[in-house]
Amino acid sequence: MTARVGVVTFPGSLDDGDAARAVRIAGAEPVRLWHGDPDLHGVDAVVLPGGFSYGDYLRCGAIARFAPVMGTIVDAARGGLPVLGICNGFQILCEAHLLPGALTRNQHLHFRNRDQVLRIEAVGTAWTNAFQPGQEVLIPVKNGEGCYVADPATLDRLEAEGRVVARYAGGNPNGSQRDIAAITNEAGNVVGIMPHPEHAVEALTGPSLDGLGFFTSVLKHLVGAPA
Repeated sequence: MTARVGVVTFPGSLDDGDAARAVRIAGAEPVRLWHGDPDLHGVDAVVLPGGFSYGDYLRCGAIARFAPVMGTIVDAARGGLPVLGICNGFQILCEAHLLPGALTRNQHLHFRNRDQVLRIEAVGTAWTNAFQPGQEVLIPVKNGEGCYVADPATLDRLEAEGRVVARYAGGNPNGSQRDIAAITNEAGNVVGIMPHPEHAVEALTGPSLDGLGFFTSVLKHLVGAPA
């Protein structure tokens, strides 16, 4: 049976179509979810895409966390549902307290849009089991508020528990503390990543096919998950 992966559309989302295409290329069925509908329609996993949800008013993701669909997603994630937040989706996961820390303005105060090397550090998550520890991947980064920050105790805990999923390599594009590009929750089912793996799944449009592993990983995870 084909896995069904929901992709949420918020007002201001702009990478939801790309995320849905990545899901399809990976071999799953993308299911479009609407921010105002709390029903997840029986999906097996969820992607919160990049963009500017609700115009990034207040703080990035601060309004989206209160969307009706997010109440259901938060409960389901705490119950084990795999959730991937990309860029603005990462910001939403932090605002919803599914992940610690916050994303702030890039240290240099400039928008960054470039192909970025990442080093995968945690491969035990629902979204990274297709990679090898230390594997370097090339995927685009595009953000103005992608600087990951947290208090020293939180950063130390993420390090000690192996919850830093990926770090920037070959240069830090936004000043994120400890070069952090992606993190996971304690259970490994929720991952937030600032760069855009959905833009690196096709040779025609991406700098590589390296992003596809994030989406094939969740299918592998779902096959091995208990019924």
